[in-house]
Amino acid sequence: MTALKVPDLMERATAKTGLADFGDDWFREPLDVLVHSLNTEAALSPPGFELTRHRLTALLSDRLRLRAVQRSNPGVLDIEVRVAAEICGLPRTGSTLLHRLLSASPQVTSTLSWEVAYPLPFPGEGPDAELRKARARERMQVFSQLSPDFGDLHTVVWDGPEEDVILLDRTFVSMSFDSFYRVPTYGDWLRSADQRPAYRELREWLQVLQWQNTARSLPWVLKSPHHLTAVDTVLDEFPDCRIVMTHRSPVSAVPSYASMVRAMSSQYSDNTDPVHIGRYWSRRFARTLEGFAAARSARPGRFVDVRFADTVGRPLEVAREVMTALGLPPGPADDEAFETYLEQNRTERHGSHSYTPEDFGLSEDQLRRDFAFYSEVYL
Repeated sequence: MTALKVPDLMERATAKTGLADFGDDWFREPLDVLVHSLNTEAALSPPGFELTRHRLTALLSDRLRLRAVQRSNPGVLDIEVRVAAEICGLPRTGSTLLHRLLSASPQVTSTLSWEVAYPLPFPGEGPDAELRKARARERMQVFSQLSPDFGDLHTVVWDGPEEDVILLDRTFVSMSFDSFYRVPTYGDWLRSADQRPAYRELREWLQVLQWQNTARSLPWVLKSPHHLTAVDTVLDEFPDCRIVMTHRSPVSAVPSYASMVRAMSSQYSDNTDPVHIGRYWSRRFARTLEGFAAARSARPGRFVDVRFADTVGRPLEVAREVMTALGLPPGPADDEAFETYLEQNRTERHGSHSYTPEDFGLSEDQLRRDFAFYSEVYL
């Protein structure tokens, strides 16, 4: 195993695709910071190193393919993208349930798991995208084998709605990286960076998804906790977008996410320190929520609040309320779609997973103190 090197990764992507135009090189800064942090902090295992090199090469390859599509089809850049909502909130706050529920509505569209993994057509692939769907199923099976506990924390559905942050991975400006790896230097950089170029590219990825399926020219309902790190940028880039903020006590949410991070990062490193994970994400989320409060106070009309207990206890009513707040009042077709999804959700695997704050170097009292500024207002 040797160190990851950005020029080598870019050469590999060029060799893989036969393409050489990466477009504007603004992405080099986040990629350089990420690679340095991976080399010096992540303690990658030999399999983790190979998986990471493959992953970064694939992300760079997609950048090359995106530029090739735009050159061959310049009208792609003129496609109108309407984002109705970005569902945000700390992880483990009911945002996945709400996202999948709202995405069932015939009035909206959402990014799907297989297409955020493989957003561009394979050579020779037909409009049904069967090759990419088959690859996504295989990939999900491999991931389940590498992280067998992950399914107990988060239901994985290869063809269901998935976070749009996975599209942002191709900009190398993404919370995915410090969730999968111990890269605190990169995490510090991310939370101080100007994310506007990344969100302009997110728009381009949504354009290319609509270009592949013109029937999807509906408002997007998207979701990721990453967007809490760039609330103002989201609202500026997507002027019709509302932030749907999911709320749950950080006493529950933070240790739950720390448990998820430990399950995810174990496939890349044999040295996953639960205390580091817990304290890292507790600090990160406290700072993120402080920034969120400032952004919200400037544009309060762009936010919709949803509490975890309501999402779990009365999901149909919550879905109707949120759709109405988004200016998309639900009708009988929406209600039928919501009911159908809720029935599906009941049959999906929901395992049990036990942990305590102390498992991650935290305590309930400390979490209550550190997040009191948030809990006293929103819970």
